[in-house]
Amino acid sequence: MNRSNDGQTVLKDDGLVKYFHLFIEPTESQKLFATLSREITWKNDVVVMFGKRLEMRRKTAWYGDKPFNYTYSKISRKALPWTPALLQIKKNIEKLSGEKYNSCLLNYYNDGDDAMGWHSDDEPELDANKSIASVSVGASRKFTFKHKQTKESHDVMLDDGSALIMFPPTQDFWFHTLRKSKKITEPRINLTFRTIVTHLEH
Repeated sequence: MNRSNDGQTVLKDDGLVKYFHLFIEPTESQKLFATLSREITWKNDVVVMFGKRLEMRRKTAWYGDKPFNYTYSKISRKALPWTPALLQIKKNIEKLSGEKYNSCLLNYYNDGDDAMGWHSDDEPELDANKSIASVSVGASRKFTFKHKQTKESHDVMLDDGSALIMFPPTQDFWFHTLRKSKKITEPRINLTFRTIVTHLEH
């Protein structure tokens, strides 16, 4: 991938983030949304707050080359085998980014009330030298980056069928969040293709 000439540049300082508006054509994106909704083994994450177990509305799923263990927000998952649909998206996003990925975290957002707080994808299981590629189908949602030191921020609208690629060292210097919005009543599925460091396998 030619990092300087392809896609829209969202960030270029202390990392590089590229946005691709029509990674998937609208008709194909609608079919993909239906397929993923039906075929993926979705689960509601459970978090403990003030000693109480709370089930999140947002659903997640974790897939990969091997049954990788992955822990995020104190939630641990073991990767399931790839589905045909996921393998096809993986092949296409690898062609776009010029990199290989061995795993994918999926999130199903029911509507604009489902969101994601400020965080970086910097868990120790992840290879910090590899990019993270995000694919969105369904409702458009606002995604915001905030610099960890300067607090500078940048917004990007993740539209249906779009792709966002975060190259290193973006996770070292930037937080990101998916914004809430009462105006959004439609669901969205997000896929983030990642690289697990294989020597950390359990």
